[in-house]
Amino acid sequence: MFELKNDKIAIPVVLFAGILWSFGPLVVRYMDNPHMVPWQYIFGRGLTIFLLLNLYLYFEEGINFYKNYKKVGRSGIIGGCGLGVAMITFIYSITNTTAAITLLCLAAMPFFTAILAYLFLKEKISLNVWISIFLATIGIIIMAFGNNEKNSLLGFLFGIASSIGFSIFSVTLRWRRETPKFTTVAVAGLFCFLVATIMILVTKQPFFSSSYNSSMFSLHGTLVCLGLILYSIGSKAIPAAELTLLSLTEIIGGIFWVWLPLFGINEIPSTNTIIGGFFLFVSLVYYSLIMRWNKRFIGLN
Repeated sequence: MFELKNDKIAIPVVLFAGILWSFGPLVVRYMDNPHMVPWQYIFGRGLTIFLLLNLYLYFEEGINFYKNYKKVGRSGIIGGCGLGVAMITFIYSITNTTAAITLLCLAAMPFFTAILAYLFLKEKISLNVWISIFLATIGIIIMAFGNNEKNSLLGFLFGIASSIGFSIFSVTLRWRRETPKFTTVAVAGLFCFLVATIMILVTKQPFFSSSYNSSMFSLHGTLVCLGLILYSIGSKAIPAAELTLLSLTEIIGGIFWVWLPLFGINEIPSTNTIIGGFFLFVSLVYYSLIMRWNKRFIGLN
């Protein structure tokens, strides 16, 4: 796979990946009654991710790209299903609460990953990382207590579930590092497609709500795939600390787009969301400084 060795080029590439991902909540807000068509959304987005990633793998590796599926193994299946659950709970979160709540829940993913890695991979957690987790927990609690409405609290819980799903995906890739990552994400897309198909058939709903909504579903799936490809290209040249900070682009951008009056959404975060988000932001910056100090590197193969 093509890789960037120069971090001066890699950083803008990863930043652009985060910007692409940040438009996801705005796309959902532009859908017609997204809370009424969650399974159609999951069906369209999952199918788009599965097809586009396989197309990318075909151009990257040739006709034998399908052999990657033989290498997925148990870790890839668990990781793909975890990522699929994260994608499913994402739409239920963002349609039941503000984009800020959903995105800030996702920002806690590094800490859920650290805890899961500690429990299942026996990876040690340093005191400084525990401090970061503690700060993030305070932020999450503050946001939770600020969601008094039933639907908003439900959206918050789905956001936490989505973050844990992404963490399961991350941990399974560390469990078996030779697991093909793009193929595992394609498995997640297939998982969403199959689960949505079953739910649509059981509930006797149409597979497509409207041509407009279908285009929005595909657009979101395309943004996810393009962002993933760009992130994987640039990530190997950037230390983990910088990657963690650059990941804030998606969170801050996503909140900014739905607030910006230009786009007509005007979604303003509550006071509790801002305060809780501040604690999460501080915990991520602190975590990044720790990672930089430890000189750890991560990247997608």
